[in-house]
Amino acid sequence: MTEIKTFEDVPPTTLADLLGRAQVMDAGIRPLWDSPRIAGPAYTVRCVPGDNLMLHAAIYRAEPGSVVVVESGDLDHALAGGNVCAVAQRRGIAGFVVDGVIRDLAEVREAGFPVFSRGVIPIPGTKKKLGEVGAAVRVGGVLINPGDVVVANEEGVVVTPSARAQEVLEAARAKLVKEAGETLDAWEENHRARIEKALSEQGFTD
Repeated sequence: MTEIKTFEDVPPTTLADLLGRAQVMDAGIRPLWDSPRIAGPAYTVRCVPGDNLMLHAAIYRAEPGSVVVVESGDLDHALAGGNVCAVAQRRGIAGFVVDGVIRDLAEVREAGFPVFSRGVIPIPGTKKKLGEVGAAVRVGGVLINPGDVVVANEEGVVVTPSARAQEVLEAARAKLVKEAGETLDAWEENHRARIEKALSEQGFTD
């Protein structure tokens, strides 16, 4: 089984090149502050729109190192605030990736807890409705199963299916080694050749 920590230094851009658009969250899911990158297994949560009960339950159930990913479909009520993020951080959760909004951003930023979401709003949700934990969810357009590898930084969020983790990790490492050994001159030469070939195939002349 692939150790999740081995993904910690693999950029989302490298993973995106290998996995394609279907595994990349849409551009609306962004870091809310200049937070560190996160990489960890997904702990999946589905909240009923307008209610945050299941996310609040999840912080006591997710294993240390997990990335809590939340499907909510609601931009009108905060899923979490400063205290919830502080407790999650204290319990060793790597960060939140939520298809929704949070509040108390200044507290979250000061604590240094990574949150990737669609923004902030001051009004909280209720805690009255059961959703789900540990089921497949869709966050930022990506289908995520429990244990899938979530890697996020300022470039965006990419999800590697757990069944492909070892394969993708090996391909990513090979790609990074190749890129590290390539000079800009060599890259430019190869790049220009590819571009000119593509232009020629489309009948472009100048």
